[in-house]
Amino acid sequence: MLGLNYLLGLLSVDMGIDLGTANTLVCVRGEGIVLNEPSVVAVRKGTTEVLMNGQAVGHSAKEMLGKCPSGIEAIRPLKNGVIADFDITEAMLAYFIGKVHNRRWGVRPRVVIGVPTGITTVEKQAVYNSAERAGARQVYLIEEPRAAGIGAGLPIQEPIAHMILDIGGGTSDIAVTSLAEIVASRSIKVAGDHFDEAIIEHLRRLHNLHIGEQTAERIKVQIGTVAPDGDEVAMEVKGRDVSTGRPRGCIVRSDEIRDVLLGPLALITRGVIEVLEETPPELSADLVDTGLVLTGGGALLRGLDSFLEEEVGLPCRVADEPINCVARGTAMLLEHLDRYASILESNDQL
Repeated sequence: MLGLNYLLGLLSVDMGIDLGTANTLVCVRGEGIVLNEPSVVAVRKGTTEVLMNGQAVGHSAKEMLGKCPSGIEAIRPLKNGVIADFDITEAMLAYFIGKVHNRRWGVRPRVVIGVPTGITTVEKQAVYNSAERAGARQVYLIEEPRAAGIGAGLPIQEPIAHMILDIGGGTSDIAVTSLAEIVASRSIKVAGDHFDEAIIEHLRRLHNLHIGEQTAERIKVQIGTVAPDGDEVAMEVKGRDVSTGRPRGCIVRSDEIRDVLLGPLALITRGVIEVLEETPPELSADLVDTGLVLTGGGALLRGLDSFLEEEVGLPCRVADEPINCVARGTAMLLEHLDRYASILESNDQL
């Protein structure tokens, strides 16, 4: 059996995976990001049977969110960055791994997976088990902010402090690193999904309009901002009237959405300040120069870098292609397993 696994491993493509609450990204050495799809699976209600012969995963499943008939449900199997539904996560990973290889048989890759800082041993074991049952022959885990720092091109292995804020869909991970180790960190269960939830609640309360998750996300992407830029914009939003139950639309302005987003953002800002307070003085001195680097999809929120710079008192910048940083970092770790072995966790250590 070991010989067969070794042979299949030679025929498989090793990959780095950013297993996110909102999206899953896969990066392959020499090819970059080869897959970026929503972490959504459509199943027959009450079962783990994936629709469309196991193909209702990712983009095709996200299109069903909020639109499924009674016998079908679209599930996001990860919650706050950790696995909430083991079987559905396994099916989703198997689909993504098979899609990267363009086949569903004989796939036994090594994978490095980014996980939130501070997750429990039980939560780590769920990631290992899901990936192994999905076809991986060897699984390594790395904290997301550390992978994001590597993917952003930061020399985190040097004796200089670097601070990373990775805002994903379910969690915001904050870490100060030096010599490739995490010196201080926080994982906050407030991120992109919570921005969407705040927008949904605002529309219901102020405009008496009920909207879905995908509409809230469009509002955030199209007119969401956290810093006044003097160029206020508006968009038409359609949903269901809370009072009458009938479809209707309304106009939403960027200034009101800014006020909505500041609530969740205050919790993230507090987490950044708490990590700074735990950072040793010599490393704090480094941060005056190296500043705060923003990664993850939440980093694309307009005005976020200038807002945090004012609130935290450090220079802030958004990494190049911030959504891809964690996945890119996991792939770079996989390329240099010997060099980074000390900072990777494998199931052999549990």
